[in-house]
Amino acid sequence: MRRPLGGDDRGQVSVEFLGMLPLILLVLALLWELVLVGYAYTLAAHSADRGARAGTATEGGGAGACIAAAEHELPSSWRGGASVSCVPAAGVWKATVHIEVPVLFPGAGSFPWRAEGSAGAAKEDPR
Repeated sequence: MRRPLGGDDRGQVSVEFLGMLPLILLVLALLWELVLVGYAYTLAAHSADRGARAGTATEGGGAGACIAAAEHELPSSWRGGASVSCVPAAGVWKATVHIEVPVLFPGAGSFPWRAEGSAGAAKEDPR
């Protein structure tokens, strides 16, 4: 049996994998961060929608109900840097939610911009 020229190449795949491992981990971290950014914007929009709908309720509605409902929809780890505003305008309740966009996971740090979600719901007529 002939031996290949250039010597033994056992372990070459392991060495190449270890060389590529930092790049693979970096790509995975970037993909995870993109998911978190999208999730932050989705959370803000959903929270604003629930807040606006709660503000229009005939029983117990208003700004207090709007803010409470919007904050209730946010997971506890995302509430720390959240701000909610609810205002009535021209027959609708408008809710706006701003939340911090986390770096790698909520609570570790955040980017300098904030995710914004806003929604409006028509005021109910009590008739």
